[in-house]
Amino acid sequence: MKAILALDQGTTSSRALLFDRNGEILATAQREFTQHFPRPGWVEHDALEIWRSQCAVAAEAIAKSALTTLDIGAIGITNQRETTVLWDRVSGQPLAPAIVWQDRRTAPFCDALKRDGFEASIREKTGLVIDSYFSGTKLNWLLQHIPGARQRALRGELAFGTIDSWLIWQLTAGKVHATDVSNASRTMLFNIHTLDWDDALLRAMDIPRSVLPKIVSSSEVIGETACEGLPRGIVISGVAGDQQAALFGQACHRPGMAKNTYGTGCFMLMNTGESAVMSRHNLISTVAWRLSGQPAQYAVEGSVFVGGAAVQWLRDGLGIIEKSSDIEALAVSVPDSGGVVLVPAFTGLGAPHWDANARGAIFGLTRGSTRAHVARATLESIAFQSAELATAMRDDAGVPLAELRVDGGAAVNDFLMQFQADLIGVNVVRPKITETTALGAAYLAGLAVGFWRTQDEIASLWKTERTFVPNLSKSEADMRISAWQRAIDRTKNWL
Repeated sequence: MKAILALDQGTTSSRALLFDRNGEILATAQREFTQHFPRPGWVEHDALEIWRSQCAVAAEAIAKSALTTLDIGAIGITNQRETTVLWDRVSGQPLAPAIVWQDRRTAPFCDALKRDGFEASIREKTGLVIDSYFSGTKLNWLLQHIPGARQRALRGELAFGTIDSWLIWQLTAGKVHATDVSNASRTMLFNIHTLDWDDALLRAMDIPRSVLPKIVSSSEVIGETACEGLPRGIVISGVAGDQQAALFGQACHRPGMAKNTYGTGCFMLMNTGESAVMSRHNLISTVAWRLSGQPAQYAVEGSVFVGGAAVQWLRDGLGIIEKSSDIEALAVSVPDSGGVVLVPAFTGLGAPHWDANARGAIFGLTRGSTRAHVARATLESIAFQSAELATAMRDDAGVPLAELRVDGGAAVNDFLMQFQADLIGVNVVRPKITETTALGAAYLAGLAVGFWRTQDEIASLWKTERTFVPNLSKSEADMRISAWQRAIDRTKNWL
């Protein structure tokens, strides 16, 4: 075995990367796919387009590497987590567009669950808060609104899955319907203590067990490729939701270690070991991963719904920049934001606020405000939201945060990383390989087939590229955060 193939299926693009034994990238390919916004608050994907794009980039990466099937030890899958697909078990055709994790259409059903008194039990069993972010309410919506879907589900004709399950089904030509514990823990249907689907929660959301996938470990052989377009017989042995995969790829294998991923959204996770910690600050507890034959590992997590997506909005919605990479030069062309504060609550607010009715706003505009000030405020908004998570996480853990390891597309932005360090008051450490989400999936797959032997071996491969040291005084950082909090308060409960 010379390499592990990682399939990184994200919110805006599908990617494939081949990693060697040193965790170095041998080949990569990427393809964006269409984002659909049919109504305000609705976000959809074409599940078949996702599969076609993922299959195509996998084939492209393999071709670029000139590796044979025997050279590829295994496939690891990592994915946008809560996005929900419902498909026909015979034809493999989706019954409707995939409902994306950002979608807010099920907010009224979430309010009904709260009124009916399910908040405490869902929190205790799943580690989650009731929110339309998670998959269970999306599945309920599909079963309610697609004619005949509930009856077909009861007859065992339909399959539900998050994107990992959808890819596994396609890769194995329908032979395997499975999800790993990390993705299952994002559904609001999974008991993170028993590591199984919870019958009481299924009844509360009117979901039949027959539609659910089998639950597997994050690192074990679960099937092999049998689809058109890719070499056959490559084992699939690693699966984890994108943020849990990034935590593993950042070698945050010990309790207390934390990372933040700057992607479409921002996701900060801290390893809590074999204990599922219940947050006092509206963070969530989630399964981080489970290696075959070992106890599950847990993490506390804070989710920011709009991170890098705010930069995409400047590019696609306002036309302020031509390419996402243009934003840093524009932002640093002014010494500060000129008092402009942007709150990108385009699909509501995530942790620690959990307000589905919040909406985005720009405050502090004057006649002297320019597109550069708006660009700088946009980058600062990403750091402000993540700083809120860091503060809550430190309070929950009861220990200081020693450092924050970072990854994701926006982690290459030096201004953003420095401002993040300034706000949280600890070093922000960027690794040499920032593709830690895909790398985590590769590590999980490789461990299952002996490509890597131990977690210690994996941890030894992690290397620092740059450390950003705080250079803002605490009083000034607190003043900036106070202005941010005033702006946040004004966006809440807008609808």
